[in-house]
Amino acid sequence: MFAGSCIGVILLVIALEFLRRAGKEYDRYIVSQHVKSLAAAGVTTSSASSDNGTSKTPAAAATSSSAACAPTTASKFRPSILQQAVRALLHMLAFAVAYFVMLLAMYYNGYIIICIFIGAYIGYFIFGWESFNVGQAGQDRMQPNATVCCG
Repeated sequence: MFAGSCIGVILLVIALEFLRRAGKEYDRYIVSQHVKSLAAAGVTTSSASSDNGTSKTPAAAATSSSAACAPTTASKFRPSILQQAVRALLHMLAFAVAYFVMLLAMYYNGYIIICIFIGAYIGYFIFGWESFNVGQAGQDRMQPNATVCCG
């Protein structure tokens, strides 16, 4: 029965890492939907409109195509009520699971704490495996979390 508890703790911490990743991915999804809606509405950047397609070198074409994909002006985006409700639900679930994990650690049972560490390792290995933006020198990974104290 104790082995089942240990496996359950590991799975709970893996679920926490899943919820954290799901929140990030949902945020990326709604931002990409917003960008697509702006593109469909005909909003273009100044660098994209200044390129007439006359450059024939591959380096210049790659530079102009990457500049056309990245917006030059910072625009703000506020999610809709439904999107914010989904974001809040994911945050609440992650917050609740994190507190359950904290309460499990408060048993001061060494085996349970080791299982929490194992679950964190496995969960981050599975759900923390994402690509870095090379152009930003990995700074996209340094964005603050909502619950900084709890990772």
